Amino acid sequence: MIEDVDRLRELIQMLHARIRAAVVAACEQSAVEELAHIAAEDATGDTIYAVDRVSEELLIDFFAQEVAPRWPLVLIAEGLPEGKVVLPAHISADAAAIRVIVDPIDGTRGLMYQKRSAWILTGVAPNRGATTGLRDIELAIQTEIPLVKQHLSDTLWATADQPTQAARYNRVTGETAPIHLHASRATSIAHGFAMISRFFPGARDELAAIDEAIIREVLGPPQRGKAHCFEDQYICTGGQLYELIAGHDRFVADLRPLLDNWLAQRGEALGICCHPYDLATMLVAEQAGVLITDERGQPLDAPLTTEADVGWIGYANAAIRAQIEPVLLKELYGRGLIRG
Repeated sequence: MIEDVDRLRELIQMLHARIRAAVVAACEQSAVEELAHIAAEDATGDTIYAVDRVSEELLIDFFAQEVAPRWPLVLIAEGLPEGKVVLPAHISADAAAIRVIVDPIDGTRGLMYQKRSAWILTGVAPNRGATTGLRDIELAIQTEIPLVKQHLSDTLWATADQPTQAARYNRVTGETAPIHLHASRATSIAHGFAMISRFFPGARDELAAIDEAIIREVLGPPQRGKAHCFEDQYICTGGQLYELIAGHDRFVADLRPLLDNWLAQRGEALGICCHPYDLATMLVAEQAGVLITDERGQPLDAPLTTEADVGWIGYANAAIRAQIEPVLLKELYGRGLIRG
C-alpha cells in the first residue's frame, strides 16, 4: 500500500490546479493557431501540440521538488525521454517507492480549438517494476481543464479502498464545493448515450458497422421519426470516463487496437490508439460503480507505459453490460477481430 496516500493526493491535486491555471491562461492569451501548432512527434507516433508543452513543463520540477523527497518515484508520461524519468535522479528505478503515470492534457484536440474540456489524469501505484499495471493503481485523480468561457471545473479522485469523491471549482469565486456524481441506473441504452469510439479516419466504416449491428440487435430497426439512442464522440478517454461516472453515457467502447490486422489486409496502418496514460484514472470510474473490461470482457489491465495500445469497454451498470456485452462480443468474434 502507498504510505500517507491522503498527503500524496493533496500534492497531486495541487499540481493539477497549477496545470489547470497555466493551460487556461495559455488558452486565454493565445490564438487557436498558436495552440494547435505541432511542437513534436512523440516516440509512440502521437502528435505533441504547442498547448501540450504548457503542462509538460510543470511535471518534472513539481514531482522532483514536492513528491520525490517523500516518495521516490518513476514518473511515466508522454513527452518525457523514453517515456519515463526516475526521481530523485540519483536512484535506480528499482529503488522507487511508487510509479506515477500522468496524462497532463487528455483531450488536447478539443481544448486547443475550444470545443470541449480536457482532463489532467494521474494514477499512482506501488512500484512493482516493469510489470506494474493499471490494476496496481491505488490512487487516481482527474481534473477538468475547462474552456475559457466556462467557469466551473470538476475534480474526481479515488483510492483502492475508498469510493470516488468529487468537487467542483468555481474559477470566478475561487470556491470549491463537494458534488455527488453517480453512474446511470438505466437498464437499457434506449434513449440514452451509447457509442463506439471512431474519432479518426482509417477504420471508421468497420467501427460504425459494429455499432450499427449492436443497436439493431438490441433495440431493433430504426422507426420513422424516432431515435433509439444517441452518441457523443468525445475525443478524450478521461472525458469518456467522466461521462460514464456522471451518468451522461451508458456504454462506451474503444476498440481501435482490434483493427490492426483488418487495416493491414487493406494495406493500411493502424492510427493512434488509446494508451495506458489515457486510462490512468480507470480506478476513479470503477470506484464510482462503472464496469470496465478489455475487448474480451475480462478485467482490463495494461502495463504503465506510454507505448501500449489499449482497447477498453465501459458500462454504466450490470444491466447495461448484460444488454450489450453478448451482442458486442458476438460481433467481434464474428468479424474475426478477436479469436480464441
